[in-house]
Amino acid sequence: MITDIVDTTLRDGEQKAGIALGVDDKVKIAQFINEMGVYQMEVGIPAMGGDEKISIKKIVDLGLDSKISAWNRMNIKDIDSSIECGVDIIHISTPASDLQIKSKLGKDRTWVIQNLKKSIDYTKNKGYEVTVGLEDSSRSDINFLIELCRIVFQMGVERIRYADTVGIAEPRILFNQIKKIREKVPVEIEIHTHNDFGMAIANSLLAVDAGAKFVDCTIAGVGERAGNCNFSDFIKVMYELKGKKLWLKSFEDVIEKERQIKKIVGFQ
Repeated sequence: MITDIVDTTLRDGEQKAGIALGVDDKVKIAQFINEMGVYQMEVGIPAMGGDEKISIKKIVDLGLDSKISAWNRMNIKDIDSSIECGVDIIHISTPASDLQIKSKLGKDRTWVIQNLKKSIDYTKNKGYEVTVGLEDSSRSDINFLIELCRIVFQMGVERIRYADTVGIAEPRILFNQIKKIREKVPVEIEIHTHNDFGMAIANSLLAVDAGAKFVDCTIAGVGERAGNCNFSDFIKVMYELKGKKLWLKSFEDVIEKERQIKKIVGFQ
């Protein structure tokens, strides 16, 4: 398995304007991504209900080799929806910057900490693996990020997602922040970048250099606004620059799977 890749084509990728995937489309895409050998795929948001929840259940029922995760707010109803789908990993996401905590939630840091603890405790007591997403990490106070990482790690969460939600991270600054987190807390880091300034791959590479173990990617770099870190481009760059092979078969096989997925999505 490609232990470094978390594919989020079916969650963040589908947020690209103009993309609307049906249940069968999502199932086919999940099968292709699984054949690429990725460690984990984030397949949607169960709390949305309807076809979204149906597609997630169908993907889970396939019994794929890739671990299946679902995205959730700090909300018990959200988490229950993910549990009903039978996913392997429940991802709990919270704004981490003061800007988003205030504008998105209308709350403060204390509220975030209390509700994050409550959500993690509830989910882990149900026997599920939990990962925690720190939204807008690149605009957050690094000391607060470290505090959140320390809290969740002490609760048994082994991986956090550092998210450059609005795509403004600079590689050097991002490198220093991730390195500092790793020095302070022995938590695994998953990097989630956006390509608003064309730096999704560069930021992902620097995050790996700083100690991030997992990298979020999407097929063809699809995603909200300018998109996410491009899967095939990233694994090629990792090989060419770092000598690390992140594909199981031939690179041509990866490209063929990508071509078939792009056809489903509507990219030729």
